[in-house]
Amino acid sequence: MKQGLLIDMDGVIYSGEALISGADKFIKKLIDEAIPFAFMTNNSQRTPLEVVRKLKGLGIKVEESHVYTSAMATAKFLSDQSPKGTAYVLGEGGLLSSLHDHGITLVNTDPEFVVLGEGRNFTLEMVQRAVDMILAGAKFITTNRDPSPKKPGWNNLGIAATTAMIEEATGRKAFVTGKPSPVMMRSARKFLGLETSETTVIGDTMETDIQGGVQMGYKTILVLSGISSKDTLGHYAFKPDMIASSVDEIKFPLTWWEDK
Repeated sequence: MKQGLLIDMDGVIYSGEALISGADKFIKKLIDEAIPFAFMTNNSQRTPLEVVRKLKGLGIKVEESHVYTSAMATAKFLSDQSPKGTAYVLGEGGLLSSLHDHGITLVNTDPEFVVLGEGRNFTLEMVQRAVDMILAGAKFITTNRDPSPKKPGWNNLGIAATTAMIEEATGRKAFVTGKPSPVMMRSARKFLGLETSETTVIGDTMETDIQGGVQMGYKTILVLSGISSKDTLGHYAFKPDMIASSVDEIKFPLTWWEDK
């Protein structure tokens, strides 16, 4: 039976602009052993090509086919819901191109959907326009609900904050397509051509990667090279199948692969 991996990036492969020790060797091993994998990221700004270039700068050589973003999940969801639909977008790069590739027309008036992604180039005036569109009947979609890191000097407000602002102004809750939403967790698995029993998620965040994997019935590996720590694991009603200090500690075949 085929087995494959859905791998988070920030906190797993790199931290900010620095490679996490051993991550390059880990990815090379996956490629050498022909283990199917995809980087699964909630960042909707970057295109797969931009992700590939960032990883190349860290010494990791992969293809665009190894990348699955929340922008791709969002675009597929919208095209399934409304083929050749229309959207007003607060977002950049990867989100715009993914929607276009899936046949969604980007408009400035009377959209079926208002889609929010990461970005710094949209203005408060554009947000107000989005609010008016939602109040007029457009459906509100957000690519993810990742919080701001709440650090001084951070150059991005954070999509969770922007989502909350629009929800407050409209009285409408956003439909979230990125991790841990089943929308992305399922479409990322299908992107790799895997079945539920063949899928393992590797992530550093209990609230997104691990929770999403558990809810979908995937096996999960929590690495402690990012946000989560062992001290906080007792706060959650669910747990990962494996805990590792970093991906460098993960050995193949995984125990549940051997069980197959």
